Amino acid sequence: MDGDSLAPRLPAPYPSAMAFQGPVLIIFHGGTGNGEAESMMARVRVAAARVTATSALAAGFEAVILATGTPAAFEPLPEGAIVDADRPGEAFDYAARLRSVVARYGVQKPAVMGSGAVPLLGIGEFALVVRELAAGEGRVVTNNFFSADVTAWTPGAALDRLRPFERDNVLPRRLRDEAGLEPTVLPRTTATQFDLDTPSDLAVLALLEGLPAGLAEAVRETDIDTSRYRALMPLFCDPQAQVVVAGRVGSQAWQHLERDTACRVRMLSEERGLATAPAGHRARSTPGFLLEAVGVERFFAQMGELGDALVLDTRVIEAHMGVSPSREDRFQSDLLNFEEISDPFLRRFTEGAAGAPKPVLLGGHSLVSGGLMALVDQAWRENDRRLGLA
Repeated sequence: MDGDSLAPRLPAPYPSAMAFQGPVLIIFHGGTGNGEAESMMARVRVAAARVTATSALAAGFEAVILATGTPAAFEPLPEGAIVDADRPGEAFDYAARLRSVVARYGVQKPAVMGSGAVPLLGIGEFALVVRELAAGEGRVVTNNFFSADVTAWTPGAALDRLRPFERDNVLPRRLRDEAGLEPTVLPRTTATQFDLDTPSDLAVLALLEGLPAGLAEAVRETDIDTSRYRALMPLFCDPQAQVVVAGRVGSQAWQHLERDTACRVRMLSEERGLATAPAGHRARSTPGFLLEAVGVERFFAQMGELGDALVLDTRVIEAHMGVSPSREDRFQSDLLNFEEISDPFLRRFTEGAAGAPKPVLLGGHSLVSGGLMALVDQAWRENDRRLGLA
């Protein structure tokens, strides 16, 4: 980097030129936006990243590098962490930024994730990544091969064999197909599948027990409304209830619901891989067709006849309808704050969800994957306590 103000901020134990032989976790934090809901999410993501850094270091990672345009957000730094500041005014190119960090620090065994990714991942899971990377070169480790939240690989220079890419979730496939690395997928658990990406994920997090203190405090400070999530949770333990789930539901979430709920589940899985679909892909959604045919009010009335609660991945419906709301609008929709939404379609749709006869949860992919898994787990904890079984 040019100039002292742009130089990486290194803790005392690290020299200005280094080459890390052990695993190094690179956490990206940026592009958070300035809206009220976006800012709320950014604050919690910082807390999640701090907890993640501490867990990774305790598990045997040699260092954590925080690649961010807002270094002050991470003060004071966790011991063993490095801030690598974005260049002010420079257009962000994810692949170039990642390559520059790996090269600058000589990282031989990088792992990369976003600041809100897999916040429930603990020391045990990170230790498993360390062991996999220690097994030899030519390996890539991920929580999700087709849409990764965290990806680790060795050698670090394998990154240079990849064609340009814009997102981190394509890395496992690219590293296998273009660099010849052998993939390993972490066990599919709530911890490896839950992602802190939207306010719906934050609401789920607010209900979970046993969060690390720093993350729990940041979640509490948001004062997010969890009433609809609490209304849903007892249904999972009720053999007479039925829950409707629609969106990009993966097999791991489906299996979790089949295995660990007493209720019936009406499942509609569609548009898996939407985020990484090829250019020109036209999303099609069964709920989207119903919405077009009957309008918002009747849509929620008819969906309410299918079950006692609805969990809906709205990004699929948005894609079907051909709308691209701002991230702030999407976040406000997840919060059911329809008055705060600028996009006309999403405003009407969210108002319909808020006034629906049955509880409706709106969110993105994580809500219908790790989010549901986490809600089911917490529902049974509370159910068992209520019955005196815990």
